[in-house]
Amino acid sequence: MKQVASLRYGVIFKKAFSDPEIFKAFVRDFLGIELEIERVETEKSFDPPVGRVASRFDLYAEDKKNRIIVDIQHERHEDHYDRFLHYHCEALLEQVASSISYRHNVKVFTLVVLTSGDRHKKDISVIDFDPKDLKGEALGEVPHKIIYICPKYANEETPASYRKWMRAVEDSMDGLVEESEYSDPQIRRVFQHIEKDSISPYERAKMFDEYNMEELKRTTKEEGWREGREKGKEEGIKEGIEKGREEAARNLLLTGKLTVEQIAEVTGLSLERVKELSI
Repeated sequence: MKQVASLRYGVIFKKAFSDPEIFKAFVRDFLGIELEIERVETEKSFDPPVGRVASRFDLYAEDKKNRIIVDIQHERHEDHYDRFLHYHCEALLEQVASSISYRHNVKVFTLVVLTSGDRHKKDISVIDFDPKDLKGEALGEVPHKIIYICPKYANEETPASYRKWMRAVEDSMDGLVEESEYSDPQIRRVFQHIEKDSISPYERAKMFDEYNMEELKRTTKEEGWREGREKGKEEGIKEGIEKGREEAARNLLLTGKLTVEQIAEVTGLSLERVKELSI
């Protein structure tokens, strides 16, 4: 058995999958595409931002020869379907230099790895942008695609090329993997990158930060619901929950430990509402 750091943490996921060879192998197995890239960018953003939201792409690679962009995201959010659809569309819109032509000359693919699972409990879900006729046959006009991957729900019907990666990700969750059970050299390479003894003090600190943020989200949500139920007896459940979230936001603002953006994400309130509460 090999002791590893869990791929549930963003810093660890990026450590492994920013390796171009691992990134290319993962994309090959999920998309059937042979990328020609030399590096993978982490925390990629567009300057200037596309629209009013400055998004950051966890792992971003552009094959300029074959005109392909692939983005791999790993986090789980309550709004992850909408969030990563927005990111995907940003990568599309960034290509449109003028209103004269809306044709995208670069294919864009987004792979979202939901390491904590999902309420739908599906192994693979796909948003395929290609138009279909009424018989469900694709026209072959728009190649862009988003694939949501939930390792936790891999099963016998999951394609083998997907399942081996999903199994490896899920195996890492408890910090122990049996490396001999994996024959794919790139998956074994993932385990080498995330081996416990190879984790730097900086990476360990980032892991603790992520863990604390997850716990804060969980406890804040519980407090918000509890406050909401109590207030809901008199004011209605919906209004009570909102008041509970606002009370949690006020408490977090008083600590001064989080930015208004982080508090908005933790409580589920809009950024504008958190800013109003901070005044």
